[in-house]
Amino acid sequence: MKLADAFTIVVPPERGVAFRAYDGSTAGPEDAPVALEILDPKAVEYLAGSPSQLGLARAYVSGALEIKGDAYEALKRLYPLDTSRITTGQKMQLGRAFLPFAFKRPAPPPQERRLSGGRHSKSRDAEAIHHHYDVSNKFYRWVLGPSMAYTCAVFPTADATLEVAQEEKFDLVCRKLGLQPGMKLLDIGCGWGGMVLHAVKNYGVTAIGVTLSQRQAEWGQSAIEAAGLAGSAQVRFSDYRDVPESDFDAISSIGLTEHIGRPNYPSYFTFAYDKLRPEGRMLNHTITRPNDTEPTHYRTSFINRYVFPDGELSGPGHIMSAMNTAGFEIRHEENLREHYALTLKHWCQNLEDHWDEAVAEAGLGTARVWRLYMAASRLGFELNTIQLHQMLGVKLGDRGASGMPLRPNFGLGSQN
Repeated sequence: MKLADAFTIVVPPERGVAFRAYDGSTAGPEDAPVALEILDPKAVEYLAGSPSQLGLARAYVSGALEIKGDAYEALKRLYPLDTSRITTGQKMQLGRAFLPFAFKRPAPPPQERRLSGGRHSKSRDAEAIHHHYDVSNKFYRWVLGPSMAYTCAVFPTADATLEVAQEEKFDLVCRKLGLQPGMKLLDIGCGWGGMVLHAVKNYGVTAIGVTLSQRQAEWGQSAIEAAGLAGSAQVRFSDYRDVPESDFDAISSIGLTEHIGRPNYPSYFTFAYDKLRPEGRMLNHTITRPNDTEPTHYRTSFINRYVFPDGELSGPGHIMSAMNTAGFEIRHEENLREHYALTLKHWCQNLEDHWDEAVAEAGLGTARVWRLYMAASRLGFELNTIQLHQMLGVKLGDRGASGMPLRPNFGLGSQN
C-alpha cells in the first residue's frame, strides 16, 4: 500500500488537503492551500506507533512530516475526522501495511517531556513551569508582542490590536476587583508582571506578583524598576503557597488554575480566601473544558508531553463549586472563548512574522511545537472543545456584607 492510498482512506477528498510522500505517491488537489508531506519513514513510524495527535506531533516536531501552508488552516480541514466511515476491510489493510512501522518505536524528539517526582509537588510544579515558561524571554517577546501578556486578551472590537486587547483584559480584571488607590493586590501566577504594572500605574494600588519562572520574575522586576514603581510593586520568583503576607484587598489569578491540578483546587481557593480581608475579591481567569464529561488531562496528549506538563482542565461548574466551597460567594462569571481564539490568531501571526528569529533563539523543534500548539488551541476555542472563564468571588464580611454595588457592569457595556 502506498502512503497516499492510506491517506485517502483516512482523510476524505472533500477536505481539500494535498498529500505527498517520500515513496512518490500523492493525493488530493494539486492546488490545495495546505498539504501534508511525509519526508522520512520515521514519520510513518511515529504515526503507526501512536496513531493519534501524539504521533502527528512527534512526526511534525522532528521534521519528518511537513505542513505546507498555514498550520491552522491545515488542522481546521483535518479535524475532526469521522473514522466510523472506514470499513473493517480498510482497517485490516491499514493494519497489515503499517504494523511493521509500529514496532520500530523511534525515540521521540527531545522537546517531549516526562516529569518525575510527586504530581503537583512544589519541585515538580517548578519543573513543569520551567519547561514551558523559561524558553526565552526574547522568544516570548516575538510571540506575545510588547505586552508580554501570555493569557487571553479581551477585544473591545474584533479589529482591535492585540496590545489594546491585552490592556483591556488587565483593566477588566481591575474593574471587577474594584481596585482603588491604596489597596493591596496579590497577583498569583503573574507571568511577566503585566497585571501588576497595569494595576499600580492605573489604579494606585500596591501589588505583589509571584511566578515560578525565574526568567519571568527577572523580566517583570526589571520592568517595574524601569517604570519607577519599585516602591509600590514587585514580582517575586516564588511558589504562591510561600507568600507570607495577608490581608489583601484583592487577588487576581490569571492563567494559573490550569497548572495546579484538580485535587488541589480546595487548598488553592482556601489559600486565596485566607489571604483576603473581609469583603475582598478574587478574580480567577482560567482555561476550562466545556464540562466534566472528559478527563482533566490525557497523559499521552501532545499538550501534556510537549506544552503544559501536568496541566489539568475541569469544567467551569466544578471550578466555581470548589471556589464556592472554599468560602467565596460567586458574584460574576463569563466565558471569553472567542476572545482567546482571536488572541491566538495574533500570536500565530507574530510567530510567523518572526519565524527565523524564533528558530535562531529557541531551535527549530521548539518553534514547531509552538506553531502546532497555538494553531490547535485556536481551533479548540473556536470549536468549543476548550473555553476561557473569568469567575469573580467575594469573601463576605460581617453579617454577609459583600461590598459589591447593587448592579455592577464593570464597564462591559452591551453588544447585540
